[in-house]
Amino acid sequence: MNNLLHNSQINPAGWVTRFAPSPTGFLHLGHVASALYGWQKAQPDGEWFVRLEDIDIQRCKPEFIPAILEDLEWLGLHSARPVLRQSANMPAYQATLATLNAKGVLYPCFCTRSDIMRESAAIFSAPHTAPDGSLCYPGTCRHLSDQERQDRISQGEPHVLRLDMSKALQWVHQHTHGVPLTYQDQEHGTVVCHPELFGDVVLARKDIPASYHLCVTHDDAAQGVTLVTRGEDLRPATDLHRVLQTLMGWSVPEYSFHPLLCNAEGRRLAKRDGALAVRTMREAGLSAEDVRCKAGFPHIFER
Repeated sequence: MNNLLHNSQINPAGWVTRFAPSPTGFLHLGHVASALYGWQKAQPDGEWFVRLEDIDIQRCKPEFIPAILEDLEWLGLHSARPVLRQSANMPAYQATLATLNAKGVLYPCFCTRSDIMRESAAIFSAPHTAPDGSLCYPGTCRHLSDQERQDRISQGEPHVLRLDMSKALQWVHQHTHGVPLTYQDQEHGTVVCHPELFGDVVLARKDIPASYHLCVTHDDAAQGVTLVTRGEDLRPATDLHRVLQTLMGWSVPEYSFHPLLCNAEGRRLAKRDGALAVRTMREAGLSAEDVRCKAGFPHIFER
């Protein structure tokens, strides 16, 4: 993992990076690697801070928040700013949705997951997936009239808000004079984006009034992040985030992607698979340096 740092570009002012875990469980070794990667990128003159992505009220649990922050402190990782909880930032996300709606690039979708599977199978013979593995929406509700949309909403019918990708890209094309969307990858240079492959993604769910894509892109801009460090599994989502940045006129950070820590079977470390928690290692007598070493960052604070 550390080998990637040798090719990094230098920012004279120092990079502003963030670590943004979801409090759905205890901090594990994969989190540690991600946090340390971003922290090291910000050295020596930049800023590293923590943000909590806790908008999923079903999966996120308040009791994990102090545990995560305590483990980070124990590891020697101190947030340079007060920790923002996304659940307390909903008015900002609602304002973003209102702006996108005013641009005419959102529409309500009343389809259930089974509806989408059935429609996809009927249209494509097999469901299409986006680059991140999510199910592509066939566009069923995109063609509803404004009156039908209003009638169904007024009747209390559950719905999500989707980004009309075709209209969004038309808007982007018009306001960028046809220049393709790109981003700067510190390891690979300029990357051309293909957000059309995602189709009409959800930006607000029935149970959560904002999506990961909306919240993370908003917060990175609002908090002045200049270098987004994220795992390779989130690389595809960057194409979609560039669309939102352009629609909203937000600043565009650079990006750096780190490989994922994997178990003996080659599967990435994840909470659902029982990845070893930092506090379990602490209770077993490991030191903070031991844990940092296991994450691939030995002696990181001695440099």
